[in-house]
Amino acid sequence: MKYNVIERGDEVSKQLTERFHALAAEHGVTRDEEHPDIVLSIGGDGTMLQAFHKYVQQLDHIAFVGIHTGHLGFFADWKPAEMDELASLMLSAQSPEELRVVQYPVVEIEIRTETGVETHLALNEFTLRGIEVSLVAQLDINDEMFEMFRGDGICISSPAGSTAYNKSLGGAMVHPSLEAIQIAEIASINNRVYRTLGSPIILPKHHHCDIYPRAHQNMLLSLDHLYMQRNDVVSIRCRVAANVKVKFARFRPFTFWNRVREAFVGYTENNDTRK
Repeated sequence: MKYNVIERGDEVSKQLTERFHALAAEHGVTRDEEHPDIVLSIGGDGTMLQAFHKYVQQLDHIAFVGIHTGHLGFFADWKPAEMDELASLMLSAQSPEELRVVQYPVVEIEIRTETGVETHLALNEFTLRGIEVSLVAQLDINDEMFEMFRGDGICISSPAGSTAYNKSLGGAMVHPSLEAIQIAEIASINNRVYRTLGSPIILPKHHHCDIYPRAHQNMLLSLDHLYMQRNDVVSIRCRVAANVKVKFARFRPFTFWNRVREAFVGYTENNDTRK
């Protein structure tokens, strides 16, 4: 089985990377930066996003696993002190088929311009914002007009990304086993001309939304941590990616709701009043 490591670049992450390379060599496991079977992310959630986009064209056969070296790593199951344990479990697998994986849906974004169509994937979220002036856009759901938006922007998140920027916008946390996308408003303006629902919307896999910004509007688009400035967008279609999921290798149980509790609430079993 082949592996690669994507690390954040700080001293702790570099030391852990060197340690893992040494352990991999002892197990006779090959490093392959171009076509790995498993990718170890060492850093934070931003590091995992970098790994995802580096290998976004190979999601069908790559699994990801993370060690977090910061204060919060929602995608990372392991701590630095657990490196040797993780390495032993990870490197003992003889083939990718032996890995236990969970699969999460991702967001597909189809950007249509006057010259063509381009498709992108986002692990956490896609956002669009107006530059210098408010974003003005019509939002359709399943090819029928739903609302006229005016405000700072719109966020489209995956279930995995529902705990990220979406949460700060008042969006719901969605379990990643549900194949859905969530639409959240960023500081919408409501008056007699522009009227929005004012709450997040969750669309299932077989639904889609189309965003039609004002012609030649300057916008800042983001795909997770990647940003691009555009003024040539005619429409943007958002939906759950069909036949594409991101795979995470699981070497021990760590449920989604336990992640949520540890990240945002902080309670442990010692706080359980039933015990």
